[in-house]
Amino acid sequence: MAQVSTVTSQAGAVISHDVAMRFLFVGDSMTIGRSGDFTWRYRMWQHLEATLGDGGYAITGPRTELYDTEANAPLSHAYGDAAFPAPARRHLAGWGEGWLHMAPVVADAVASARADVLLVSLGLIDLGFYTDSTQTAANARAFITAARAANPRIRLVLLPVIPNIRAESDAPFAAECDRFNTLLAKAVAGLDAPASPVLLASHPTGYDIHTDTYDGTHPGPTGEHKLAGAFADAMHQAWGVGGPYAGALATA
Repeated sequence: MAQVSTVTSQAGAVISHDVAMRFLFVGDSMTIGRSGDFTWRYRMWQHLEATLGDGGYAITGPRTELYDTEANAPLSHAYGDAAFPAPARRHLAGWGEGWLHMAPVVADAVASARADVLLVSLGLIDLGFYTDSTQTAANARAFITAARAANPRIRLVLLPVIPNIRAESDAPFAAECDRFNTLLAKAVAGLDAPASPVLLASHPTGYDIHTDTYDGTHPGPTGEHKLAGAFADAMHQAWGVGGPYAGALATA
């Protein structure tokens, strides 16, 4: 699959840090994580601490749990690092949830969390179980519209779908992943606006599902760093937020 390049924002200006930026992580099983995971959210928290600390940011959202595979429910708080601060664990992510599920709830989440920036990793579960690429792209557009209804100045960074191990043996699924990423890039180009910029992050550099995941889909420690890095570098390159991702900031 051809890599998707970062789409720069039409706003094209450094974002002021006069007020603490409130980040909301939105995603599926790759974002919520399971019991014992660090999660890429944890890696991003470390990056934000290193680059925006001292009251320059906050992490917000209605949920804090990890997915408990034994209970088959989001009930766990057993993060890989027990010292991960409770406020930084907040998110809007769910195991088995995609654009289809998040579009109807994102407005309430943005409003209640007073979110400024959405970091979004969605789409794989949609294409795998719920919707084709055309409908998935329509749901992504609906998500952005709903988020803006709650905050007209919301900023969004979207990660393209990373095809998982299923794509290696299921050619139609692989094609749908590619087509969705093309449609997502077009949606970002069409919806980006100075008041509410939208970025498409690059496919994480060097991401290998055989070494950066524990099952061909869900990120292990190296994958977590690469996902966090994709978001961090997109924001830094386009908006001047934070700095370049510094790599392995924690021992896993």
